[in-house]
Amino acid sequence: METSLLWIGRLAGALGVLLSLIAVGARLAGAFWIAGFQAGTLLQAGIASMVLGCLAHLVVLTARFGGEKQPPRS
Repeated sequence: METSLLWIGRLAGALGVLLSLIAVGARLAGAFWIAGFQAGTLLQAGIASMVLGCLAHLVVLTARFGGEKQPPRS
């Protein structure tokens, strides 16, 4: 599970960076549409993909370092 979440996070993050760079590059070049999608839509999809990658990595980190229950302090 941990390994699959790490790979999901890595792939989603890489895809998000790629989509964002394409959207920003196209918009700086003056294009509003890329393959039938607006540049802003691709930018939002890239951001969402990067957020998914961050959340997947966060789940792995919390499972590794903070997943066990701590007894309440008195």
